[in-house]
This record gives sequence, structure tokens and C-alpha cells, in this order.
Amino acid sequence: MLLDPLQIPIVAPAVLVPVDVVAAVLVLWTLLGPRRRGHGASWSRGRTAVLVRVAALAVGAAIGLLAVWWFGDVQDLFGVAFTAVTRMWVAVAAAGVVLFLVVLVQGGWGRRVVALAAGAAVVLAAGLGINVDFGAYRTIDQAITPDPYPSGTLDHQHAARPGAHVVDAAEWHAPQGMPRHGRTLAVRIPGTVSHFHARPGVVWLPPAAQVADPPTLPVLIALSGQPGQPSDMFETGRIGVFLDRYAAAHHGLAPIVVSPDQLGAPGRNPMCVDSRRLGRSATYVMTDTVHWVEQHLDVASGASAWGIAGFSQGATCSMQFSSAHPEVFGTTLAISSELAPSNGSLQHTIAVGFGGSRRAYERAVPEALLAAHKPYRDHLTVFGYGQDDAPYRQSTLALRAASERAGVSTDLIVSPGSAHDWNTVEYVLEHGLPAVLAHLGLPVDDTRTPLTGTGR
Repeated sequence: MLLDPLQIPIVAPAVLVPVDVVAAVLVLWTLLGPRRRGHGASWSRGRTAVLVRVAALAVGAAIGLLAVWWFGDVQDLFGVAFTAVTRMWVAVAAAGVVLFLVVLVQGGWGRRVVALAAGAAVVLAAGLGINVDFGAYRTIDQAITPDPYPSGTLDHQHAARPGAHVVDAAEWHAPQGMPRHGRTLAVRIPGTVSHFHARPGVVWLPPAAQVADPPTLPVLIALSGQPGQPSDMFETGRIGVFLDRYAAAHHGLAPIVVSPDQLGAPGRNPMCVDSRRLGRSATYVMTDTVHWVEQHLDVASGASAWGIAGFSQGATCSMQFSSAHPEVFGTTLAISSELAPSNGSLQHTIAVGFGGSRRAYERAVPEALLAAHKPYRDHLTVFGYGQDDAPYRQSTLALRAASERAGVSTDLIVSPGSAHDWNTVEYVLEHGLPAVLAHLGLPVDDTRTPLTGTGR
């Protein structure tokens, strides 16, 4: 059976180690490769050329580190604090590129070809290393496919019934022929009220939701980070994998997961608010998406059966929505949330998102929303962040304190050895979902125990 190259696991040592070794060998050959034997001036020129190439590596690495510091730390163009591992790989990539440029000037077609190969191998190795550090893509297919799930129909589903409760697990018996795994499909959630131009969303149906007479289940709204797309929580965060494990141990029961597009495009950040310049993202999620779920899925009624989860920008949105609408969402999972909606500088955020009104901005931050809607009753928020993610650690702890002051029950998951990346998302999902599921009305023997297996 032929191996599909798009399914090659690009995070496996079997791929990473050979790429790193090839890159190192090519760089060494470029630096010290075969030289003509000579004496006197010829030998001196060869030694000088080697020293220049070594200096090029050092200069390139310095340029890479400087670029990360300027664009990442000073300008904060990416909204995250880069880890030492990512900084190292950026330095390595820049060093490889500068080495190639120097050899291009020094001459020698053989060495130029090898230097080109070395530069490409180093950049590839750096890209793979950064990908592992961020936990973004496991295969080539994930990296190049923007919309991985096929469109489909919601078979056996019907509109939610007013007043319906989550199925009693003790009375549920899985019918014969029930699928063994959840089903993930792309759906179009129209912006009927908001007129927000959203990309297709993603729905995950547990095995029990795919039978002819499905039980009434809770629902979890899942929001990606920014930049991002609705499939991220499934493809990269692997939320469906964790819930499949849960469903396998609970006769096919699990929440239905709906991931709408709160962004509109990968690089857009409408901050989950309604604004003239960025669109009505808040109305799209809280009106259009909520109504669509109620009209198309057999989900239970009431905040006790509705949860919302997100990572980074999606976590900030989750905190905004759950804090402002406790009548809709009774459970929240916020992974690496910001303190407040943000789109660049504070001045730019207020200008594009709040019509220039600082007062409107201050009313929209989760801490203010929590204070305005307290006391909360029977609400749970599970917070999570990466151990090495200092900025989001501060914001998470502040939001947790504000939530507890407002009467929200909280839990905290800290992902060891990770930062603002998808490794953190996987760890928090694995260890935080049991408490979320229990609060949504599904059976969990011990909410402190992570789901079976590991997400790493």
C-alpha cells in the first residue's frame, strides 16, 4: 500500500531527525567542503573565505534574533511572546540564508549549488522545528488544506424542543449499528440578522447524535484563535479526538460541537463585537449561530446545557459572550484569554471596534461584564494557559479572580512546558474537558481525571 505523502507525520522524529542531519551536513560542506590544495597566498585566501562564511552564520543568526525581538517583542505583530525554541529556529533559518548569500558572492558553482541546498534544508528544518514548538500541524495535508471537512447534511437531527433536558445517561441505551466515531462536517451558518460575511462553520456530531432517534444532548460552541479558521479546534486542537474517546466510554454520548466563524477571514479580528468598520461579529455568534443551532440540532434548552470554548482570541470572545449572556452559556472553557478585546494598539482597538468611544470599550471588557451581571449562579469557567506564557498567565489569573468575585465557579489548568501554542490547547482540552462535560450534564466519574490517552 502506497503512503500518501500528504499524510506524512511532520512532527515525528523519523522526519525531523533526517532533515536536521541533512541540513547540518550540507552547512558543514558549504563551510569547509573540498578546497584546492595550495600554499602561501592560496591557502590564506581559502582560510579567509572560510572565516567569512563562519562570520556570515553568526551575522545571520544575530539578524534573526533581532528580527524576532523587533517584530515580536517591540511591535507585537503576532500577539504572542515567542519561546526560546522558536527564537533559536528563526536564528538558524536566517543564518542559513545569509550563508547562501555570502557563498553566492564568493563564487564557485559547485559550492553555490550546495549552499542553495543547505539554505533550503536549514529553512525547512527551522520551519518544522517551529511547527513542533507551536503544535500547529501534524501532517502536510493539515498545513496546506484550508477547509478540510466536506459539506454534509445533518441526518436525523431536528429543531431543539423548548424545555428539553439533556438525556439521562442511565436511561440511554446505544442502539445496534450506532457509528463508532463522531462525524465532522462543514456547514453554512448564514448571517441572517448580522449580515456578517462568515466562512463555513464546522459541526461535530457524536455517535449518539447520528442514530435514527438521537437523544437530546448539550452543545459546545468552539471558537478558533486569530489568525485562524473554524476547523482549527478540530484539526489542530483535536477536540473531536478527545470527545471520541469520551463517547467510546459513555455509549456514544458527548456534546454536539459547533464551531462558527467569528473572524470572517484568517487575518481579520472583529473582536467579537458589533462595529461599523469590522462588522457585527457579536450578533453573528449570539443571534445567528445560536438560532441556527436551535433550528437544526436536537440540543437541550437552558444555560446549563450550553457551553462555549475558545483559544486566544476565541477565548477572549468566549469570556465576553459568557460574561454578557449568562442566560445562554453556563459553562466556559477559556484557553489563553486576553484581558480585553484587542486589535492592535488600544487607540486603534477603540477606534475600529467601538466607534472611538473609550467608555464603550471599557464596558465591553470581560471584567466589567462580570461585575455588571453578577451574581452568577451555577456557572463554571475552566481557565487554561501555558506554563511558559507569562503575559497570558497574568491575564488568566486576573480573569479568574474577577470571575470568582462575580460568583462563578472556576478551575485552572496549566500546561507544563508550553506557551501560547496548540500544545497548550491540547493539554487544557484533555485535562479541562471532563469538568466541562460534567457541568453540561453528562456523566464523568472523576472531573479531575483527564480523558483517556494523551493529546501530544
